[in-house]
Amino acid sequence: MQYDAIVIGGGSAGLMASIAASKNGASVLLLDKGDKLGRKLGISGGGRCNVTNNKDLDELIKHIPGNGRFLHSSFSNFNNKDIIAFFENLGIALKEEDNGRMFPVSDKAKTVVDTLVGQVRKQGVKIHLNAPVDHIMYADGRVEGVRLKSGEVFRGRSVIVASGGKSVPQTGSTGDGYPWAEKAGHTVTELFPTEVPLTSNEPFITSKELQGLSLRDVALSVWSPKGKPVISHRGDMLFTHFGISGPIVLRCSQFVVKALKQFGTGNIEVAVDLLPDKSKDEVYRETLRLAEQESKKTIKNVLKGYMPEKMIPLLLRKAGLPDSLTFDHIPKQDWLALSQLIKHFPIRVYGTLSIEDAFVTGGGINLKEIDPKTMQSKLMEGLYFCGEILDIHGYTGGYNITAAFSTGYTAGQNAVLK
Repeated sequence: MQYDAIVIGGGSAGLMASIAASKNGASVLLLDKGDKLGRKLGISGGGRCNVTNNKDLDELIKHIPGNGRFLHSSFSNFNNKDIIAFFENLGIALKEEDNGRMFPVSDKAKTVVDTLVGQVRKQGVKIHLNAPVDHIMYADGRVEGVRLKSGEVFRGRSVIVASGGKSVPQTGSTGDGYPWAEKAGHTVTELFPTEVPLTSNEPFITSKELQGLSLRDVALSVWSPKGKPVISHRGDMLFTHFGISGPIVLRCSQFVVKALKQFGTGNIEVAVDLLPDKSKDEVYRETLRLAEQESKKTIKNVLKGYMPEKMIPLLLRKAGLPDSLTFDHIPKQDWLALSQLIKHFPIRVYGTLSIEDAFVTGGGINLKEIDPKTMQSKLMEGLYFCGEILDIHGYTGGYNITAAFSTGYTAGQNAVLK
């Protein structure tokens, strides 16, 4: 039997591609090397599945710093509002949380996975699990089908590769699709981890002095070796035994990776602004006034309500101020240095955890070789790509899954048109 479309990979992009391809009766085969579909989807959003983000399209694209503009065409075909309508039409009630993140009301990723897989089955898609693909068969500039590692061959007029990137490999995304793309003549841009914790060997990290400290509503900025700010994000972060983590660290990570490569340095400075709503002068005056109001107390105790207690000894040390100091003996210059540290606490980072530890893969199939309107290869007729295998990456918060659903739907729809 020859299928109208063969989809490789049963994640977000592959499931959506299968649904879009089969909705008008086309014959579709979905292959997955694992024993269940939607594995990464099932652990996304902390197990609650952040299905999309409700921001306006321009804002949505800004939150996909890795080639988000490429998605204009597929978003005009199937965007975040369409994703919301799609799930609600399938009976999944959604709710909006902070920063536009959309979750199922059930707070269970299983609801989303089960409904998507149920729809795939309902539309007559043939599903083969535990079916690792060995290679895609090409002849005379077009696809012919796929051969499994077992030797079994399936013929198809089109093949949609939705095999994912290299991050979170326990869900099955181990980079299988890149060699298949290269065999068709595609180039794969350099892969790197994004949305990943940062590593540091600063003494206060290696000594674990700050380990476990969580900072709320601070700003983190990445600085070039020339002393210029590269990017800044505001939110929460966490000190760990190996460096720093948390939402704003993940958002800054891709810029650290790029800066390390661009400048060829062994480390890059990131800086924490503990009080982003106040100026350095305000911090200076406020802390001085607090010390004056409680002039008999040591400054270590005075500052307790003003900033994270666990950081106070380190900040005082770095500013050259003894713990036992009281208001009457405050040296103005060192107090200025303390105010500066509160506004700009530098951390030297030398890299990130591995791509396998990242939430998202940076790099992938070169987008110059893909038609943005259809997701078809410009080099091989009948070959389509969607999801994380493409050189597209966004921040966490529903942006990557939106790109996966949109490119998957677009690929599936177009793969069965001819």
